[in-house]
Parts: sequence; C-alpha cells; structure tokens
Amino acid sequence: MPIDNKTPKWRHQLTLVDREELNVDGVVSLGSYDEKEIVMETEKGVLIIKGESLNIKQLNLEQGNIIIEGAIKGMYYEEESRQKKGLLERFLK
Repeated sequence: MPIDNKTPKWRHQLTLVDREELNVDGVVSLGSYDEKEIVMETEKGVLIIKGESLNIKQLNLEQGNIIIEGAIKGMYYEEESRQKKGLLERFLK
C-alpha cells in the first residue's frame, strides 16, 4: 500500500542533545515563542519548552518538525482540560 505524501502520519518524538538542541516530531502548529518560552501544539497535546536564548533553527509544519537551539531548562505538557483554552489564550497574548 503506497504512502500518501500529502497526508503525513507523524510520530510524536522528542530528541534532546546536550540540553542545547531539541528536535520535536509530531508538531501540528506553533503557538507563541520568544527567547525564554516556546509553545506548540503536538499530536499528543500542547508542549511548552522553557529555557534561555531559545531560537527556532528549523520549522517545517508540513513534515511536523521543529528544531530548537538554546539552553533548554524544561519541557512539559499542559493539562488536557486546559489544553484548548490555554493554547487559545497564548495565541491572543
């Protein structure tokens, strides 16, 4: 059965290298971002990255991939019940 390139099947995966480069697969959309926090919607919920001097090195929403550089200090997912409201509030800030 051939794979349709127009409808990718993302696998949600995080790869952190030396706390300086983070590769995230399964990204649906990018919310807010600055040098201290990046918020994105993934296949498994809203993911928040905290750190210092954060920079988006590469973003490809068609392939569902983002690469972040900087000093990664923490990563966490928002609660399921607050997910939609939290992401919308972050977009409107």
